[in-house]
Amino acid sequence: MDVSRERKVIDRLSGCGMKITPQRVAVLETICKMENHPTAEQVTQKVRERYPNISTATVYNILDAFVGKGLIKKVETGKDVMRYDAILEPHHHLYGQEPEHIADYFDENLDHILEDYFRNKEIPGFSIENIRVQIYGQFNKTH
Repeated sequence: MDVSRERKVIDRLSGCGMKITPQRVAVLETICKMENHPTAEQVTQKVRERYPNISTATVYNILDAFVGKGLIKKVETGKDVMRYDAILEPHHHLYGQEPEHIADYFDENLDHILEDYFRNKEIPGFSIENIRVQIYGQFNKTH
């Protein structure tokens, strides 16, 4: 493992007040390295390359703890598959139908438009915490 990457992962965990364990370090590092917003099963498979005896339940518990601490975010798909995202900066997602692929989409202009719109729009009985756009379509074969 890259020592500087491991140090960053450990700093993120300790910054959230989490106990540092080899399993937690491995799970967070794995999510940060994987593309396409991995599922818990994909994270488990990758972590098992280093920790073959880690249980699926342990990985799920670690992922839930990370979401609760704000280290990662859940990304829901149209197929009711939960995926995870280590990018915490505001961004949106592009969903390709075939093959199933999720790409990050950063657009500050869109962010400002949405923030301005909802700042002036009152939704009775509802407090907005986050606005994310999900865009569905097809990726070009060159993507």
